[in-house]
Amino acid sequence: MLDWIAFDADDTLWKNEETYLQGRAEFLEILQGYGLEASDIHKFDSFEVENIQYFGYGVMSFVLSMIEIAIQLTGEHIHPWDIQRIIQLGKRMLTAEVEVFPGVREVLGTLAAEYPLMLVTKGDLLHQERKFQDSGLREYFRALEVVSDKTPAVYRAILDRYGVLPERFLMIGNSLRSDVLPVLELGGWGLHLADHPTWSHEDDTLKEGVYQRYLEAAGIGDVLGVLENRGLLGDDRVD
Repeated sequence: MLDWIAFDADDTLWKNEETYLQGRAEFLEILQGYGLEASDIHKFDSFEVENIQYFGYGVMSFVLSMIEIAIQLTGEHIHPWDIQRIIQLGKRMLTAEVEVFPGVREVLGTLAAEYPLMLVTKGDLLHQERKFQDSGLREYFRALEVVSDKTPAVYRAILDRYGVLPERFLMIGNSLRSDVLPVLELGGWGLHLADHPTWSHEDDTLKEGVYQRYLEAAGIGDVLGVLENRGLLGDDRVD
């Protein structure tokens, strides 16, 4: 029934969102030195989202957005030293240790024995490639796709490149907006990891009863059971 299974990376296979939360906390600490409070930077998320069209996703976009809004909120009085602190914060985020979620290797090992696996992730190319290498998960994957965004058109291009029909493709990830809904729209399979952390920008709604190929698991450790129940894994797999 499936020809390929694809996974998202950040907050699906390894922890990511908590790094950004720590970055925001340090950013607030810097701005508090100028008499600003949390309420003064409540618009940072929307500001960062607006900058996606210019800088894309990832740490570099996050850092540039912090620098830009810091200049604005301080009336252009932010000290060069504090701009340097923001830059150093970005460098620490880019080189942070990759912490794989428990159970990931077992899931990937089982699925890789039956299907070719693909990693589809968005963000900074060099950063995502480094995390992929440092994760120790490369051996399970046949393909890596780092994209600027995850839209139906982007997924369609990937499927065409690998000669895969949508109905024979499964995407697994923590974001409904990026990992699941675009693939369902194409007629593919989407498995949502509902209890994994997600950036608020990635929140979206699912129309109940509309998608025949929608699957849901609480976490990565429940993936195999969900696929077995739908006849997508094991000796009883429907081809």
